[in-house]
Amino acid sequence: MKRYEADRIRNIALLGHGGCGKTTATEAVIFTAKLINRMGRVEDGNTVSDFDKEEVSRNISVSTSVIPIEWKNHKINLIDTPGYFDFIGEVQSAIKVAGGMIIFVDATSGIEVGTEKAWSFAEQKKAPTFIFINKMDRDNADFPKVLSELREKFGKKVAPFQIPLGSKDSFIGNVNVVNMVAREYNGKDCVDKPIPKELMDEAMAIRELLLESVAESDEVLMEKYFAGEEFTEAEIRDGLRRGIINGDVVPVICGSAAKNIGIHTLLDMINDYSPSPKDMPPKEGKHPYQDEVVKRSLEKDEPFSAQVFKTIVDPYVGKISLIKVISGTLSSDMEVLNANKDEKEKMSNLFLLRGKNQIEVQEVAAGDIAAVAKLQHTSTGDTLCSINDSVIYSGIDFIEPQLYLAIEPKAKGDEEKIYVGLNKLIEEDPSFSFERNKETKQTVIKGQGELHIKVITSKLKNKFGTDVELSDVRVPYRETIKSKADVQGKHKKQSGGHGQYGDVKIRFEPAMAEFEFAEEIFGGSVPKSYIPAVEKGLRESLESGVLAGYPVVNIKAVLYDGSYHDVDSSEMAFKIAASLAFKKGIEQAKPVLLEPVVEVRVNVPDEYMGDVMGDLNKRRGRIIGMEPQANGGQLIIAEVPQSEMFKYATDLRSMTQARGAFTMSFVRYEELPQMLSEKVVAAARAAKE
Repeated sequence: MKRYEADRIRNIALLGHGGCGKTTATEAVIFTAKLINRMGRVEDGNTVSDFDKEEVSRNISVSTSVIPIEWKNHKINLIDTPGYFDFIGEVQSAIKVAGGMIIFVDATSGIEVGTEKAWSFAEQKKAPTFIFINKMDRDNADFPKVLSELREKFGKKVAPFQIPLGSKDSFIGNVNVVNMVAREYNGKDCVDKPIPKELMDEAMAIRELLLESVAESDEVLMEKYFAGEEFTEAEIRDGLRRGIINGDVVPVICGSAAKNIGIHTLLDMINDYSPSPKDMPPKEGKHPYQDEVVKRSLEKDEPFSAQVFKTIVDPYVGKISLIKVISGTLSSDMEVLNANKDEKEKMSNLFLLRGKNQIEVQEVAAGDIAAVAKLQHTSTGDTLCSINDSVIYSGIDFIEPQLYLAIEPKAKGDEEKIYVGLNKLIEEDPSFSFERNKETKQTVIKGQGELHIKVITSKLKNKFGTDVELSDVRVPYRETIKSKADVQGKHKKQSGGHGQYGDVKIRFEPAMAEFEFAEEIFGGSVPKSYIPAVEKGLRESLESGVLAGYPVVNIKAVLYDGSYHDVDSSEMAFKIAASLAFKKGIEQAKPVLLEPVVEVRVNVPDEYMGDVMGDLNKRRGRIIGMEPQANGGQLIIAEVPQSEMFKYATDLRSMTQARGAFTMSFVRYEELPQMLSEKVVAAARAAKE
């Protein structure tokens, strides 16, 4: 593939609800561009963009694929994203480098949750957007209804650029109201024909609306419009392009990706109306070592800079980094700086990725997307730049993982393999995380949903040979006391020769601090040299409480008396005596279990408010407040026991049809109700037996 300059490049992200046809449309594009002889099918697992084992076996996209094609002297980088919400991290990385977006809508289903989320992403980025109503050949496809829903939901800037030709089984193409021509698909190519008479009035009415948009894009054109003068084709195209790039117009087109109807027109519209990298403002970053803003443009004399937006990890091939070049030129064998890590990288074997196929290139211009293998220090989100002219661009803000599960190997001794595999997979997918909880002795994996975590565990098995089991996360309870106790701890042992003798009297009481130790020894009843041993014995005892073996917090211990033996006393003896006193004192001071409480912030549309609040109450939550949101809906703020929240992501998705989202953060520990405490204690004791 030849080198393309920025004005001839289009970087387009394909977004939409799962199953709306993004991958099929990508396959149709590859076929239309004559890069394959026949279209693959998602159901058959033979499409170009869904090549991962997980995608083939599940018949869904789980990762982003970049598909570069050439169309009428332009290069289009299509970025096919997953539609399932569990893989939202892939969508976020694609949006980071896309110049424009195409939202796919199923003509039989209309607006779905994924449509709303895709629109929200486009609005946040202020990206020029198209809407492609797909599956127009289906029996219950309804273009007018879906168009009406789109305009009602997203506003009048949603404007049809086409009328369908035929419907359901007889759908054969569309009427382009910009060029005023009917385009029929004959099974291989699009053929331009005159507009059928019965559609002429409708086409003229829609065209008039588009001409108004053209007039609004420029003062000179506005005057021309009111003077009743005709616009030239170039004026119409330029006016609409300005409106689309400014976000004032969102074109709606239609087709059937499975039958390749409408794909030729879609590609033409991407060339004509979507932004090139040159239409974007200069990219802002920061200097790595100075507090100053650095701007990079597409001018030829600008130093090289780029950002890694995706990493592919293969245990055999190694690591592949997908890069968008932001300024300058990237060429093979170049040495660059990873500004985030302050490490140099050698850019060997530069190539383009089309699915899993590599197309070798010698250099890539600013605005284009490329791939490079085996970078040593670089991960997703990092900035690569000229060694002599550094810059760091903002990273990719991945949504915090919301579902927590414990993971452990089925085979003993595979723990190290799990950590190696998970660390490699995090390079590929930074939208999940994991940590080892020393307290509960569990490795906790945090993902966006059940399917997300299942795919990760499946990759662990297929790529790294580690079979794992998932289980519920253990709650890191604490133990404390509610009253005071005054006890003696005495350790005395004779076994011939030197014996062991330590004797302490300690008062225990509740405290605000995690642990306080004080001594009130008079007359040397416990020698000063043994007091540190007493404190050490108490601190070690804090690790395991008397109720269920959880760490003990918020207690004060005062050593006020004791006795010793000139020969048999030792630090060890006093340490043991302190631990005996601890156990006895905690038992007498009304021990209770404490549970962690988290602040939960749930963002939901108004219609789900009652259900969500009722559910939080059932989880023993307390509603703290509500805040109306600028984009509609409410933010519910509540405090809820952590034990009730590990699988909340799944339940909230079910309750709100995936329209709700939440975050949570630890607040404090509170006393666990007696009835629940008894169950936790019983379970802990049963586990020890």
